[in-house]
Amino acid sequence: MSALGDRLRSLPTFPADLPTLDPSAVPDDPTALLLAWLDEAIATGERQANAMTLTTVDDEGRPANRTLIVKDVDDRGLHFSSSLGSRKAAHLAVRPYAGMMFFWRPLGRQLEVSGPVVALDADTSAADWRQRPSYDGRDNPDWQVWALQPARYEFLQATLDRRHVRVEYVRTGDGWRHTRLLPSEQPR
Repeated sequence: MSALGDRLRSLPTFPADLPTLDPSAVPDDPTALLLAWLDEAIATGERQANAMTLTTVDDEGRPANRTLIVKDVDDRGLHFSSSLGSRKAAHLAVRPYAGMMFFWRPLGRQLEVSGPVVALDADTSAADWRQRPSYDGRDNPDWQVWALQPARYEFLQATLDRRHVRVEYVRTGDGWRHTRLLPSEQPR
């Protein structure tokens, strides 16, 4: 291994006192677990607990990632915003599907969410624009709020032995199916 490899391996990992995730006790609706985890991440005091990496794909199938913040979560989905002239807007115009990845280091938690994306109404976008720190009293018709409508969630709770607990939710009609994912289970 190289000196860099050795150095990277020696970096501290997660805190010794991590929360747990019991796959047999998760709620039927993954939004409830998302909101609980988000509340717990906010309670750690870590800055921008609402930050996530958004992944879109261009018309040639090439992914692009960027860090954004989730603006809201409601029955329309997980909200995020950007200019209509942005790369993400161009990608979503061609392929209205995206992924989000949250990472809450203090809790050893990761959450992946993916699904179709829809543009929300002009009033929602205008209200979001007016709440930006740089708002100067002028509206911005090029500002857009989208909602990712989850089709799949994967919750990962880290463990110090790296046998992380992973629970996947997949939308099935008007409900959800959830299962624990391998290979993070301990061998039997």
